Amino acid sequence: MKKPLIVIAGPTACGKTASSVLLAKKINGEIISADSMQVYKYMDIGTAKIKKEEMEGIKHYLIDEFYPDEEFSIAVFKSKATKYIEEIYNKGKIPILVGGTGFYINSVIYNNDFTEIKKDDKYRKELEQIAINKGNEFLHNMLKQIDKASAEAIHKNNVKKVIRALEYYKLTGELISKHNEKEKQREKAYNTTFFILNMDREKLYNRINLRVDIMIKEGLVKEVKSLLKKGYKKELVSMQGIGYKEIIKYLENEYSLDYAIEIIKRDTRHFAKRQLTWFKHQVDDGVWIDVNNFENSNSLANYMEEVFIHKGE
Repeated sequence: MKKPLIVIAGPTACGKTASSVLLAKKINGEIISADSMQVYKYMDIGTAKIKKEEMEGIKHYLIDEFYPDEEFSIAVFKSKATKYIEEIYNKGKIPILVGGTGFYINSVIYNNDFTEIKKDDKYRKELEQIAINKGNEFLHNMLKQIDKASAEAIHKNNVKKVIRALEYYKLTGELISKHNEKEKQREKAYNTTFFILNMDREKLYNRINLRVDIMIKEGLVKEVKSLLKKGYKKELVSMQGIGYKEIIKYLENEYSLDYAIEIIKRDTRHFAKRQLTWFKHQVDDGVWIDVNNFENSNSLANYMEEVFIHKGE
């Protein structure tokens, strides 16, 4: 019989963090972050990273584990997350995978194999140079010409993923969208209870806007200055995250602070919309939860506990 795995996913700012901690306390669980940015040290405010006191004694994995200039990919995530899941089982506890990065979550659920995917550093550097010289849209159009499905799934500003798709095609002759489709046909590795949190779009966008305002008050500008002072270059993948690249443009006098804040809010709203679209199209057995139907995070956690227990009966 497959072992249990709980997933709590959904768009940014919908309440995943608070409800996951409460659920973990109720069911003797531990949390693995499925977030592509919270894994980095020193990047706390801009990633809305959970604070130590908010963890309420629940152990969290894949938070603060990599330096901003270290490579962190889906393959690394999958390897680490799988290892931590086994560690949690060995303690007699239940793993809870929490985050909004759908590709990462699916890589664990379906035990995707990344070992066969080789790298072509020379070609990758050529593509990186194309993005710098001709822009993200030009690079994205290169992908669109060979793999329309991937181009639709990957945003033009997600240069890392666009390059990966082009590199994969060059190395294998296979479209990465076809590869991902085959990987999706794999049998699930765990007895998964997959929760997708959602809320009224206007309320979600208001929460996102408020969250960005709080980030600024908490010192996002100071955080970015500190990262640059430590020697982390703006070209790093980590520094391309929403909130970081805009503040860098403010510090370089390309944006006013007010404009940088508006762009962060806008791009975060767009990101949340893309997250929801991804979960709608990629998750066929998710338990969709309208957060607005619950009085607070505790009542939401109670509901998730009931669903999980009922599924295991």
